[in-house]
Amino acid sequence: MSAGVVRRAAGSTGPEPGRSADEAASSPGRSANASGRSADDADTAPGRPARPRELIRRVRLAAALAVRAAPGTFALYLVLTAVAGALPIGAAWLTKLVVDRLVAGAPPGTLAALAAGLALVGVLAAVVPQVTRYLRAELDRRVGLLAQDRLFAAVERFVGLGRFENPHFLDRLRLAQQAGEVAPSSNQALDGLLGLARSGFTVAGFLGSLLLLSPPMTLLVVAAGVPTLLAQLALSRRRARMFWDIGPVQRRELFYRQLLCSVDAAKEIRLFGTGAFLRGRMLSERRASNAARRAVDRREVAIGAGLALLAAVVAGVGLLWAVGAAGQGRLSVGDVTIFVAAVAGLQAALTSAALDVARAHQALLMFDHYLAVTAAGPDLPVPRRPRSLPPLRRGIELRDVWFRYSDDHPWVLRGVDLHIPYGRSLALVGLNGAGKSTLVGLLCRFYDPSRGAILWDGVDIRDADPVELRRRIGAVFQDYMNYDLSATENIALGDLAALDDRERIRAAADRAGIHEKLATLPHGYDTLLSRVFFMGANQDDPETGVVLSGGQWQRLALARAFLRDRRDLMILDEPSAGLDAEAEHEVHSSLRRHRDGRTSLLVSHRLGAVRDADHIVVLAEGRIVEQGRHAELLAAGGEYARLFTLQASGYRAGAASEPRLAGAR
Repeated sequence: MSAGVVRRAAGSTGPEPGRSADEAASSPGRSANASGRSADDADTAPGRPARPRELIRRVRLAAALAVRAAPGTFALYLVLTAVAGALPIGAAWLTKLVVDRLVAGAPPGTLAALAAGLALVGVLAAVVPQVTRYLRAELDRRVGLLAQDRLFAAVERFVGLGRFENPHFLDRLRLAQQAGEVAPSSNQALDGLLGLARSGFTVAGFLGSLLLLSPPMTLLVVAAGVPTLLAQLALSRRRARMFWDIGPVQRRELFYRQLLCSVDAAKEIRLFGTGAFLRGRMLSERRASNAARRAVDRREVAIGAGLALLAAVVAGVGLLWAVGAAGQGRLSVGDVTIFVAAVAGLQAALTSAALDVARAHQALLMFDHYLAVTAAGPDLPVPRRPRSLPPLRRGIELRDVWFRYSDDHPWVLRGVDLHIPYGRSLALVGLNGAGKSTLVGLLCRFYDPSRGAILWDGVDIRDADPVELRRRIGAVFQDYMNYDLSATENIALGDLAALDDRERIRAAADRAGIHEKLATLPHGYDTLLSRVFFMGANQDDPETGVVLSGGQWQRLALARAFLRDRRDLMILDEPSAGLDAEAEHEVHSSLRRHRDGRTSLLVSHRLGAVRDADHIVVLAEGRIVEQGRHAELLAAGGEYARLFTLQASGYRAGAASEPRLAGAR
């Protein structure tokens, strides 16, 4: 988990400074919730019983998903489920008739017909489960595909970053992914309900048979099945709650596991000898997860053993009664046969029904996480009728902007008033933690201000379509991404319209100073920039994939940003932090040419890189403390002059690099 996730995981920000909660809530189209948390992200209690109306709604949605994904397969599965439920009853009655006809000395033709019917039932009993199993697997595949598509389409609709930084929502998202994977919870719920229907057929048939033979024994067998149903429902709720409770534990285990397997962490782990420590942490989290699962499993074993003992006692009592009744001439041999089959079948069907109900109930509880994510909607307010953003002609204005990530965190920005003029370059400088990257996130509308507004040529960006806003922005972030894709694809992700336009991609790479390197790769721009998809002997073949250096990856990220050079605003957040001195000079020379006449925002710790900006703004503790041109700020002798002199003295002293200004981002 990134430091940003840990730092901003606490939740909503609450009302704006100086405003009551009612005022904040009544302000149309404005959200005081900077983290993006809403009611649909609130904690739930998966282990509590759901109301019948809610369960019916989930069942309806699960069925609709199956029908949409595979209507023919689902219909045939329903039919075969009903057939499977009727087969045990048919087999029991045909067995009774065969036995009674044999005892009565029936004609061979009658016995042959009954035997043929019994054989047909046997064939169906052998074939139907095989076909049903295939249909179930196919239904899982098709529903899983549709469910995954809908889930990640819903995730894509999240406007901001708040939900990705909310541990509670991350747990829900993880459970939602599990609910929609290989055996989707919607299918498990339907399978449980269909199993209940199948058991219902069996129960109805055997119940009628037992009623004809002995109503008291019928009531005894049914009464013994009620505790099984109640116990299984309670266990299903407990297991669903357990999955929710161990979510944080599983995420921590995953964190340590990924560290131990990560190439990025491998150097430090081996140099510092921290592998055993991290492995111990990972195993500790696994033990905690196992302990929670073990407790539920033990309870299931204890309850299951008690219920099995109860069923055995009831079956024994029934068998003694049937033998006694046959000895007194009240039951025929066939009656005893069907009685034994009916008691065993009814007990098995009732147990199966209880398990099916419990399985469906647990699956519906887990399916609720999937429904919650897919129905969550945007995490930041999206106007019903968005205003069109005009082409940037005057500039971008921040008016009294305040922001904090939650009520438990300090203010990151405090009353910032800033104008980014059209066609000019503005630089943001300051210590780490001053609010520079947060301001960039607000401009991209990853968050909304807790107070104040950001205007794009006079239009509040909260009144515009976020997709349209982001189409107008090009950016390279400090924490840029390295994609395990080809070089062409890595660059084209900046503007997918250029995926097949090799000239645009090459021009962007050339401007970023990475073209010569990419051209010399084994397959040129089509070379895969990763080694993670190959195993065995292929790993030693350089043509199967190439790994770039950190500086080369940063140039590739710059090329991705340059592909969006026709956008209204270019944001460059530490664009040369990982480059050597010569590469940094080349990149900034290219950036200066690129920024000429364009609206751009440059964020950097290296003050020498921003001295040519048209306007420089110094942030400190979330406030603007200085602004002006480079020469003006040096002459003023304030914070900018202090930092610039500090860095310059480090170079004059022959330091290998400027001093890093410690602090959080």
